[in-house]
Amino acid sequence: MPVFSAEQLREIGTKIFLAAGASREEAELVSNLLVKANLVGHDSHGIIRVIQYVKAIQKGDINTNAKLEIVKETPSSALVNGNWGFGQVIAKKAMEIAINKGKKGTVGTVCAFNVYHVGRLADYTMMAAENDMIGIAMANSLRSVAAYGGVERLLSTGPLSYAFPCGGEFPFVLDIATSVVAEGKLRVALHKGEKLSEGCIIDKNGNPSTNPSDYYDGGALLPLGGDSFGHKGFGIGLAVEVLSGILSLSGQSYLPNKKGNGLFFQAINIENFLPIDEFKRQIDALIERTKSCKVRPGFSEILIPGELEWRTEKEHLNKGIYLPDRTWEEIQTIASSYGLNLNAIINLG
Repeated sequence: MPVFSAEQLREIGTKIFLAAGASREEAELVSNLLVKANLVGHDSHGIIRVIQYVKAIQKGDINTNAKLEIVKETPSSALVNGNWGFGQVIAKKAMEIAINKGKKGTVGTVCAFNVYHVGRLADYTMMAAENDMIGIAMANSLRSVAAYGGVERLLSTGPLSYAFPCGGEFPFVLDIATSVVAEGKLRVALHKGEKLSEGCIIDKNGNPSTNPSDYYDGGALLPLGGDSFGHKGFGIGLAVEVLSGILSLSGQSYLPNKKGNGLFFQAINIENFLPIDEFKRQIDALIERTKSCKVRPGFSEILIPGELEWRTEKEHLNKGIYLPDRTWEEIQTIASSYGLNLNAIINLG
């Protein structure tokens, strides 16, 4: 598998998006966030998505240079139409609106529809945390997850994220799917030619499978908790569906004409509850006490949400980012179709 620096991958993504018609602001923002996903170890939301996004531009599913439109607004809320712009561009602006409203009041809530794939929700909840606010985000998309006990696809992976400001060296941010794994993990496994762990998917007949191809042949993801405790993930997934699908006007995942992501974003002004320094002190105490817990046999330590990604990013910045051969080959094919020479980019110092 080829190895790249973050700088090389950002430049590759930016040049391809520019060639596909994006503005420089869009191209750089989307590329930066995709590479950020690779850096923190979530390749499913990384540069592999360049392939998908360029095809979406060519089909008209992504409108480059689209403008966010506020449809309804109050001092504490907004409903926005993304007009099918790059998901990352629209999501960033939506969270900025939520943050500004939360600063003026106590809570800013923004829902968005007509939004293409937004990538990692942690990128947006961390925007709130970096402004000394609590960030909350949820999203729905196309159906891919079976109901608990069901065979057919009903819900999306229903990701949700929470981020909290703290004083430690790594961020305290939770970003999870309400399915056992995100669909992008299947895509990465398919490109690597690897099998999945047991309990992730079922085939089109409802039988357990470890072959990612079975998902793309009509199978489904299982809700978080799998066969034993999937009712919990399924329940949370339904709640995410209500907030990010129905409330946002984006539509439920099971609808045949469903497209893109529906978003539910919130930013909470901590200072309206307690001083931010006291909040951070208590968060840091919670983290310290949690990490001091006695560990079970087979475990070496207790990790806080966001800690593993922080460590992975440091490692990838030092050692580089690996791409599966198939991913790199498909990216090269797309670049060639626009007359781009990626070899010059690979040789960046």
